[in-house]
Amino acid sequence: MNAPIHHVKASTQYKREHKADYGKEKIEVLYQDDDVAVICKPTGLLSVPYPGSKSRTALELVEKLTRKKAYTVHRLDRDTSGVMVFALTESAQKKLMATWHKAVTERRYHAVAENPRDKKKQLPDEGIIDDPLAQNAYHVGYVPHDENDRAKTVAAKTHYKILVRGKTHSLFELELDTGKKNQIRAHLASKGYPLGGDENYRAHTDPFHRLMLHARTLAFKHPATGKILRFEVPEPKEWEAYVRQGDENPLTPIWFNKVSHADGRGQKAPLPKEKIRLSAKQKSHMDFISQGKFRSGR
Repeated sequence: MNAPIHHVKASTQYKREHKADYGKEKIEVLYQDDDVAVICKPTGLLSVPYPGSKSRTALELVEKLTRKKAYTVHRLDRDTSGVMVFALTESAQKKLMATWHKAVTERRYHAVAENPRDKKKQLPDEGIIDDPLAQNAYHVGYVPHDENDRAKTVAAKTHYKILVRGKTHSLFELELDTGKKNQIRAHLASKGYPLGGDENYRAHTDPFHRLMLHARTLAFKHPATGKILRFEVPEPKEWEAYVRQGDENPLTPIWFNKVSHADGRGQKAPLPKEKIRLSAKQKSHMDFISQGKFRSGR
């Protein structure tokens, strides 16, 4: 009897071939005491496990490094990097989660997004995006336009400031009044600003082979002492240089013509005109028909 064929997402295969630490990501512990542990999570690492997944998680690594049971307080998307806090006692978790919006005094993200192709749709230098969010069947957040979808939405508010406005991309600083799933990604994409490297929201560029979203700053009131702890880890310095230089000749990521789920209907993204030149290694993971389907724009 033949073994079952396991189909690997094109984006997953893409990361395997381009991400040096794929599947072996490490966390950096920024602070630890008896009650909390603060880390910097790398891109590509799950925050916490989900049913059926065997992937490593930040929660698991925190427990190994601290040799204590860790408790989830908040989450970052798998492909988002940056500062996270875990509780190391159940009482600390309960207090942080019960008072999260008051306990957190500062929480900032930096992100690089593609500029809208229509310059008339550019956002002002700073403002608020407060469109409600829904989730599709794949649990991807999006801003709905269909009246039927709007009945299933949750409130979401994102404060943004454009730090650097480049020719093709912009560097954003963002703060959240609400922490909904995919909030930053969905809000910016709805305004024509998909984040670099974001498969779900139809990004055309992937310059660093990762989602260009980083949780840079987190300050919160310690659940036991009441003292304010503040942590800041800058995003890669190459991001700002990339924005200032611009990307006039981007290569479309290999996953761009796969199904996009960000609009809630699983529609296919438009196909660029030129064919991609697949490496022998890439072809080895694809059947003959699939090889002919991948395309790239220049």
